[in-house]
Amino acid sequence: MRTYGYFLLLFWVGQPYPTFSTPLSKRTSGFPAKKRTLELSGHSKNELNRSKRSWMWNQFFLLEEYTGSDYQYVGKLHSDQDRGDGSLKYILSGDGAGDLFIINENTGDIQATKRLDREEKPVYTLRAQAINRKTGRPVEPESEFIIKIHDINDNEPIFTKEVYTATVPEMSDVGTFVVQVTATDADDPTYGNSAKIVYSILQGQPYFSVESETGIIKTALLNMDRENREQYQVVIQAKDMGGQMGGLSGTTTVNITLTDVNDNPPRFPQSTYQFKTPESSPPGTPIGRIKASDADLGENAEIEYSITEGEGLDMFDVITDQETQEGIITVKKLLDFEKKKVYSLKVEASNPHTEPRFLYLGPFKDSATVKIMVEDVDEPPVFSKLAYVLQIREDAQINTTIGSVTAQDPDAARNPVKYSVDRHTDMDRIFNIDSGNGSIFTSKLLDRETLLWHNITVIATEINNPKQSSRVPLYIKVLDVNDNPPEFAEFYETFVCEKAKADQLIQTLRAIDKDDPYSGHQFSFSLAPEAASGSNFTIQDNKDNTAGILTRKNGYNRHEMSTYLLPVVISDNDYPVQSSTGTVTVRVCACDHQGNMQSCHAEALVHPTGLSTGALVAILLCIVTLLVTVVLFAALRRQRKKEPLIISKEDIRDNIVSYNDEGGGEEDTQAFDIGTLRNPEAIEDSKLRRDIVPEALFLPRRTPAACDNTDVRDFINQRLKENDTDPTAPPYDSLATFAYEGTGSVADSLSSLESVTTDGDQDYEYLSDWGPRFKKLADMYGGVDSDKDS
Repeated sequence: MRTYGYFLLLFWVGQPYPTFSTPLSKRTSGFPAKKRTLELSGHSKNELNRSKRSWMWNQFFLLEEYTGSDYQYVGKLHSDQDRGDGSLKYILSGDGAGDLFIINENTGDIQATKRLDREEKPVYTLRAQAINRKTGRPVEPESEFIIKIHDINDNEPIFTKEVYTATVPEMSDVGTFVVQVTATDADDPTYGNSAKIVYSILQGQPYFSVESETGIIKTALLNMDRENREQYQVVIQAKDMGGQMGGLSGTTTVNITLTDVNDNPPRFPQSTYQFKTPESSPPGTPIGRIKASDADLGENAEIEYSITEGEGLDMFDVITDQETQEGIITVKKLLDFEKKKVYSLKVEASNPHTEPRFLYLGPFKDSATVKIMVEDVDEPPVFSKLAYVLQIREDAQINTTIGSVTAQDPDAARNPVKYSVDRHTDMDRIFNIDSGNGSIFTSKLLDRETLLWHNITVIATEINNPKQSSRVPLYIKVLDVNDNPPEFAEFYETFVCEKAKADQLIQTLRAIDKDDPYSGHQFSFSLAPEAASGSNFTIQDNKDNTAGILTRKNGYNRHEMSTYLLPVVISDNDYPVQSSTGTVTVRVCACDHQGNMQSCHAEALVHPTGLSTGALVAILLCIVTLLVTVVLFAALRRQRKKEPLIISKEDIRDNIVSYNDEGGGEEDTQAFDIGTLRNPEAIEDSKLRRDIVPEALFLPRRTPAACDNTDVRDFINQRLKENDTDPTAPPYDSLATFAYEGTGSVADSLSSLESVTTDGDQDYEYLSDWGPRFKKLADMYGGVDSDKDS
């Protein structure tokens, strides 16, 4: 049976705090669990009767912010296997091992090398192990222990904001909540009073107070008035250690603003206001401004103005300028200096938004008296009406009086007025006016059908002051008189089928009338008396301002009678009765079995989209005109081509042809052929005249070829002789230029291009004598067999 040793772990801490150790509540895995205790003060083996044990460890504390010059001693590791001969080696690992915490590997003493800050790391977990120095094998199982940093009060309270901003309504009750401030302390709140904060007010009394535990700021003074003081600065202190002496503290600033409430009524700075306005001011004209002062702000300072009483309650009005909160007095109705010169008004200013809890201070409104003096001005004449409407019959004679207008000077002087018509509104001078009494009369005849309404303008002017004038519109309506007979609404041209039956409707007639009777149109239709008897058609009046044309017999013959003219009398039912006669043309046409028109007379018509007789005649005339024009043009053209160049016998003169250009190039086929001059041996056919058509066609003749040694003089003489004997040449001299350059080389040409012009066969036997290079040509051209033989 194996015997286990034990590992004793001892801890010491420096003054002034003792080291606290606690019993191990849990054994390391792999060892039998058995209740045991460890006393640091004793080393007797009798007190530690354990046959089996593993690592012993305790939870302990170290002071933070240690200020000593030496390393801070933590504790000591010791194993029962340690015989003191240095065979064991102690090893420390975990948080800060080797840097923050070091161990003496021989003695097991643990020390802290640096100052510890609990706020940075409050707990360190370390692992200890004892190994055999020679073999490197552990003699004890590895065990874990914890070092907790003991807190000291080294952190002052810090507020979450450096500056707080808050508002509270003015005139608030004592104890009204304003704002809550909060401070935090980084020290351990579970140990001592290092993190216990107490709030107090350093500045801002007696207006505000703060709750020591919560940091809630409240009002402490009654009826704080914003109009007296609006801004307050409060300084709050937070102190730890429960506010005791020696505690650390921090401060913050709270800026508190009193918000406005409507606790001030509007007040006029003066009790009476005076304004002046001319009597000519139109409605809506501003007269003056008044303003009541209000110490409040925003909507609490908004003011409404109203006229509560006074002589001019219905003559003036007051409106509020929303930007300046001023009351604007305006004219409501037209003023008249002659009727009233002074008005007195009572204007009231009030707050639309009120605070019920301040109504005890009195009514939130004020009033002032406004006096308005009306100034006299020279006014233009005033018509008795804003507009005049007159009526006149259209058959009224010239100088007929229609009506009259009236205008007066509203001033006290009552200056006389003269009247006139604005001719820009009566360009045709149809109406006139009596300048003295304003009577309107006609100067020309009227026609309702031409113009129903006449809109003119009448001017009234003061005689003593022509600058003062006024205008009024005058509307004249022309009343209708039955002076126009009714007539067909359109031109009627219809047809009847040859196989039509009696009482068959072939056309519906409608009429119109330029007149406009009050009771509406009532037309009647009938055949003219001269056509009523013996007519082949009848008129049926439908009593609705329409009529129908009906056949009177069965069957019509277009060869006997192709067209019927029906005179129809149209009468109205007004006074005096007006009537007119319109003619309806009825053609007899051949129709199909459905009654559709096929042909009338010799023309083929298609109803309703066929061409009328007039259209066909017009088309035929156009065709004939075009044919005659073409024939005349062809005859004139032919006659012009046959005219000779010389019309008169006396017109015999020299013709000098000047060639002052450089020629038309290769495409100029109208120029003379200079190839003849360059090669006299070429054969040139005679060319016909280009200016006239010759009566007799002469056969072209060939000129004999010139010999090889022909001189230029002989060549020119030969050409002159040809021109003299040429019957197609012009009967006058013509200057010709012959740019002859000679006969060319005396050597014969080697080209075979001219071989096609020779009649006989050529002999190519000499090619055989030219050597092997020309053997192929000799075989092709020098052979006995040829194309002709084949």
